[in-house]
Amino acid sequence: MKEAISDGVDLMGYTMWGPIDLISFSTSEMSKRYGFIYVDQDDGGKGTLDRIKKDSFYWFKKVIASNGEYLS
Repeated sequence: MKEAISDGVDLMGYTMWGPIDLISFSTSEMSKRYGFIYVDQDDGGKGTLDRIKKDSFYWFKKVIASNGEYLS
């Protein structure tokens, strides 16, 4: 993103696949985790459904706050 901006690209944003863990479309599993917010649910549908912020949540928050300067 940083390189694209320096090349003059009018970058409007970066979108994650999904903010929370989603049920896998192809396998209907929760064990595949895509989001940056963990959902407490297993493949059998059991769990509290609590949402827990992953480390990637805080990373993405820094990327947004720094307008893409923080990418490490």
